[in-house]
Amino acid sequence: MHRTSYEDVLQGSQNFVQQERRDAMYKVATFLVNHFWYEPSDIADGIGVLLLVWNQAFYRYCNFALDFESLERFLKENEEVIQELRHREISSFDKNDMPTIRRLFTGLLKVLECGNKRSPVAVSKALHLLAPNFFPLWDVEISKTYGCRWYDSHEAGEKYLKFMVVMKNLSERLVASYMNKNSVGRENAEKSMRNEASSNLPFAKSLLKIIDEFNYAKYTKKW
Repeated sequence: MHRTSYEDVLQGSQNFVQQERRDAMYKVATFLVNHFWYEPSDIADGIGVLLLVWNQAFYRYCNFALDFESLERFLKENEEVIQELRHREISSFDKNDMPTIRRLFTGLLKVLECGNKRSPVAVSKALHLLAPNFFPLWDVEISKTYGCRWYDSHEAGEKYLKFMVVMKNLSERLVASYMNKNSVGRENAEKSMRNEASSNLPFAKSLLKIIDEFNYAKYTKKW
């Protein structure tokens, strides 16, 4: 992983955009969450839009049913901490955040379950929509690549915390590399990377979304 450059990540993001047609749902879900922040019922709709398309293979086993009432209740009960995390960058993540993230992850595993099955992938997507600059996205192949593979949903929370550490380090290294090569400050480096990967969009993707696009293109789809 140490050989991955910011040029690699931006190229992977471009490949993702060219190949992945389902990403339109990310735009719709992001719009709903942004526009109706903080209205739990509307945020739940935004999360549902994304999960029922991106995780259709999982939710088809329960007739694409998502417990929107439980999700809305979860959002109401955790409003204060979600509001705080939404304004955070992954660069600020440290061990003091771990108990809170464990609780949120465990709670969403239950809320987003399909029958008696639980999806750590769905949880990461929901968390990312709520705080796109703080929570990274993953899937099985991506988690395996970075040494964070889970084999049971009960251990997924700890693996996700490990994944957050890895993504924090990767994002920091990518930004530092851009700064050094282009002789710009940190803020301008991250802004430039985000803008370059977000052309023709009404919003700038978070750096974590761009990294996920690279990960998905390279490790999940092998484009």
